[in-house]
Amino acid sequence: MELQRAVDIFNSKDTHKVNLEGESVWIEHVDQQNGMATVQVGSRPTNTMTVKVDRLKEGE
Repeated sequence: MELQRAVDIFNSKDTHKVNLEGESVWIEHVDQQNGMATVQVGSRPTNTMTVKVDRLKEGE
């Protein structure tokens, strides 16, 4: 995923399907300076990780 698209999804009021290596994730923060995103994996709020934005895929 491109950095600007991750920012757009994060700022959107709509829900967008985003996946990380086949698992559904929710974008919680985008670090534009470093090209990283903090995501929640699945439905557990404590299951977060920070990954490069280019590892995220939309709509799969």
